[in-house]
Amino acid sequence: MEMTNIIERITQYRTKKGYTYENMADELDITPAAYRKIETGETKLSVERLFRIANILETPINELLDLGENKYIQNNYNSDNVISQKIENFYQENKEITEQLIKAKDQLIEALQTEIDFLKDNLS
Repeated sequence: MEMTNIIERITQYRTKKGYTYENMADELDITPAAYRKIETGETKLSVERLFRIANILETPINELLDLGENKYIQNNYNSDNVISQKIENFYQENKEITEQLIKAKDQLIEALQTEIDFLKDNLS
């Protein structure tokens, strides 16, 4: 399950519905530019937002994730477990990226604080 394939399916379903970036952005309470970044892959798609998009497009989540019935049977006879596992993997990937971004933000704040302290000392 490649992220680019999921985004392509979202774009296809959005286009079939006749929805624009503006329609989707309005439904998601974000700007059209922010929605465009989701479809171009510039912004990571969270699990929560994926579920909201599926709801807006009135499309089952398994279709956006391309989890057809045949794939359920091939992977496991209990399809609920397969879906849960794939969503958990998707969530974990987003969680790791979020943690990396938070760490980078903390490092930037620390560097800026050091620079501010240096400027205070030198301007006094």
